[in-house]
Amino acid sequence: MTGLDAAEVARRTEAANALTPILAAMDVRAVRLGRGVAEAEIPLGPNGNHFGVMYAGSLFTVAEVLGGYLPAATWDLTGYLPIVADMQISYRAPATTTVRARASLDEAELARIAAELEAGAPKIRFTLSTVLTDTAGTSVATTTGSYLLRRLPDADA
Repeated sequence: MTGLDAAEVARRTEAANALTPILAAMDVRAVRLGRGVAEAEIPLGPNGNHFGVMYAGSLFTVAEVLGGYLPAATWDLTGYLPIVADMQISYRAPATTTVRARASLDEAELARIAAELEAGAPKIRFTLSTVLTDTAGTSVATTTGSYLLRRLPDADA
């Protein structure tokens, strides 16, 4: 997999943070983006809770944001917006360090979505399964998210 270079990953982090300012406050940052793969990190710092571990909502957020990062790094989304439709999270262990979330799509799913984009489908559904790990490699949470690429009403204008 050929990924985006570090400068482009940083630019996309800044763009996401500008569109959704809470991401900047949480210090969510993309660390690897490429065709069919996305990884993001979130530090414990501003995301700690009353128990001294990472806040559950922060773990949810770093996983959920991959549904925007991955499509944008994979296809030309002109005329489409990625939107989360549903997401389940299973908390596995307390997170006491920076956490990395990783999701990917296989080649068959990449081809299906590309064909639907090419055809101008109004809604394209896809599912991302994400694993969140701490710096020791321990799985602290897993998610399954259902996402849509929604065609904008004025996309043909």
